[in-house]
Amino acid sequence: MSTVITAYKDAPARTVDAGGVTYAYRELGPKGGIPVVFFVHLAANLDNWDPRIIDPIAAEHHVITFDNRGVGASSGRVPDSIEAMADDAATFVKALGFDKIDIFSFSLGGMIAQALVVKHPGLVRKLVLTGTGPAGGKDIDKVAGTTYFDILRATLTRSDPKEFLFFNRNATGKPAARAFVQRLAERTVDRDAPIAVKAFQTQLKAIKKWGRSAPADLSKITQPTLIANGDNDRMVPSVLSEDLHRRIKNSELVIYPDSGHGAIFQFHAKFAPLAADFLTR
Repeated sequence: MSTVITAYKDAPARTVDAGGVTYAYRELGPKGGIPVVFFVHLAANLDNWDPRIIDPIAAEHHVITFDNRGVGASSGRVPDSIEAMADDAATFVKALGFDKIDIFSFSLGGMIAQALVVKHPGLVRKLVLTGTGPAGGKDIDKVAGTTYFDILRATLTRSDPKEFLFFNRNATGKPAARAFVQRLAERTVDRDAPIAVKAFQTQLKAIKKWGRSAPADLSKITQPTLIANGDNDRMVPSVLSEDLHRRIKNSELVIYPDSGHGAIFQFHAKFAPLAADFLTR
């Protein structure tokens, strides 16, 4: 019997071809049952998932992470719309032979997840939306400005932009940010390729378009949904998590205190078991 891999740092790199694209992905946890597919954030590749979120979920669930088209080790070009990214995700999932998945999403991934559920409702059983907002959401079109500003601040202090973008710059946020960035480096072999500048800019364009588009009809989302954020998200304003909660029937909302966009990583010890429990029920 093969041993089940439950540590994300040990998950082998795999690829699958679908729709003319080679998708890079990793999987871990026990096979069988409905897999949990992780939809990652802006500018992120496979190495950007916090192992303290992945590993506790992979203890009991088949977990799959993947690179969007044109990102990391996946081939092709980044699409310039969230809806096209959602179609790509559906293509990827079907290529792996699944007709039902749970989704764990963060930030841009949460936008892709919403578009996927609206376009391919039968594919999704449960939905976890973290640090994200709906189409037409207030100030989503300002994400690019915030992102460039924080990349500059990070460059000047020789730190990782995520320390500025995801965490409060205070006595609790700064150490949480450093710990998070260190955890992302736990995988030492077979690391993923960083996103190209052009691909990153195309993702930002897609987010801006999403922010300026007409509000989606979220009453179409009938799947059990768990929504989480910090109370001070500078990237995707925290009020948008409350907006999602109001508009998605029977959704659950968790807002963590004194934290920002990366609240689920800052509070991983609380959130990972909560998400795992939600997905198990």
